[in-house]
Amino acid sequence: MVHFSRVCLRKYGNFVDNLRLYVRGGSGGMGLPRLGGQGGKGGDVWVVATKSVTLKRIKDKYPQKRFVGGSGANSSVRALKGDKGKNTEILAPVGITVTTDDGRILGDLNTEGDRVMVAKGGPGGSFHSAFEPSKGQAKHIRLDLKLIADLGLVGFPNAGKSSLLTAMSNATPQIASYAFTTLKPEIGKLMYEDYKQISVADLPGLIEGAHINKGMGHKFLKHVERTKQLLFVVDVCGFQLASKTQFRSAFEAVQLLTKELELYKEELVSKPALLVVNKMDLPEAEDKLQELEEQLQNPDKFSDLLPDDMIPKRYMTFRHMVPVSATTRFGIDQLKRCIRESLDEDTAMATKAIHQERLQALRLPSHGHL
Repeated sequence: MVHFSRVCLRKYGNFVDNLRLYVRGGSGGMGLPRLGGQGGKGGDVWVVATKSVTLKRIKDKYPQKRFVGGSGANSSVRALKGDKGKNTEILAPVGITVTTDDGRILGDLNTEGDRVMVAKGGPGGSFHSAFEPSKGQAKHIRLDLKLIADLGLVGFPNAGKSSLLTAMSNATPQIASYAFTTLKPEIGKLMYEDYKQISVADLPGLIEGAHINKGMGHKFLKHVERTKQLLFVVDVCGFQLASKTQFRSAFEAVQLLTKELELYKEELVSKPALLVVNKMDLPEAEDKLQELEEQLQNPDKFSDLLPDDMIPKRYMTFRHMVPVSATTRFGIDQLKRCIRESLDEDTAMATKAIHQERLQALRLPSHGHL
């Protein structure tokens, strides 16, 4: 059984994928000079990842967008040490990056229950502060929602990404209430015989110039950042977006997609990637595939096909290149095997690196005694 998340939203302001909030830690409580009593610390403000919450819901529920920690209790004869103020929790969706106004990252919320402190409560009044309490930290923060999936499909609008996702997961996309962006991405789950699940995000087609925010380009690229690997999808026979735009071959499509990713954020080009050559059921597909293979082996030789400003600094290297037809299901099982192999390879490498770090940490103290 494959589960899909697809969101269909109206055009205007119906979805929020970033939100600016004002947060302030609670003020500390007054100290009691006569008896040396200490005021309670102000409450902290936290952002906590919670399922079934959306940024739009936060915006609607808290129109002021202000979150303040509780004040610490004053010191008194009855309780010399004042109670701590109550913490305030902002429940936010999973997949949030929390940043300051100037873009400094405070933390990522990738799984349910992850939490980030965004404003510390002020200390209570004590002997050291002449029994005067302090105010809590105050700042503006931003919650930025990014999609999380194992694989992100990257391709121009007519490369056949949706039909590919449907073919891979052998299911019809079902409408679910999982809102990511106004761009209507779909999350498909690939299921394997050993019950392994791999999530694939079909993000809407890129257009040339997405990095300079043409259309919804930036929103698309923002979500690509949070996928572990990329799955480039190109039409073996090339494409033409509209009668006024230039025809692009499959090779040119690969390079233009690479350039768009590079111009947005160069690190994206170093993500592990696979290339899917779709529409192999079309006439002349075999000849075009052969031509593409030859061009990808010597990209420099064929770079004159592209305008200078669209030649990537470094060409994408693909772990696998898989010809498929989403229509006839040709090559789909092979593609699923390659996806699994590529992700398993990364997991194994990550596990090995963790083991090596732990071994290194165990050895370090013994060197200290030499």
